[in-house]
Amino acid sequence: MEKRIGTAIILILDKEVVQALNRILSQHGEIIIGRQGIPLRDTHASIISLVLEGTTDEIGSLTGQLGRLHGVEVKSVVLKNRLNHEKM
Repeated sequence: MEKRIGTAIILILDKEVVQALNRILSQHGEIIIGRQGIPLRDTHASIISLVLEGTTDEIGSLTGQLGRLHGVEVKSVVLKNRLNHEKM
C-alpha cells in the first residue's frame, strides 16, 4: 500500500487520558515524523500537532484509536506522497 503524508491535530480536553494517549502514540511511533505539544493555559486544554508518513490504514488506525478516547478530539489531513514519484 502506498505511503501518504499527513497531519493530525489532537485537542485534549481531559488530562486524565494523557497516559492512554501517549501509549497510543508510542504504538504508532514508526509513522510519526514530528510532534509538537502546546498548552492552552486559559482553558486547561492542550493541543498536539503531528506530522505523519504512513499508509491510509496506519494513519486511520492511529487517529481512530485517539478519537475513541473520552475528552479527545482529532482531525487529520492526508495527502498523496508525490515526493517518491516526482523530482523537485
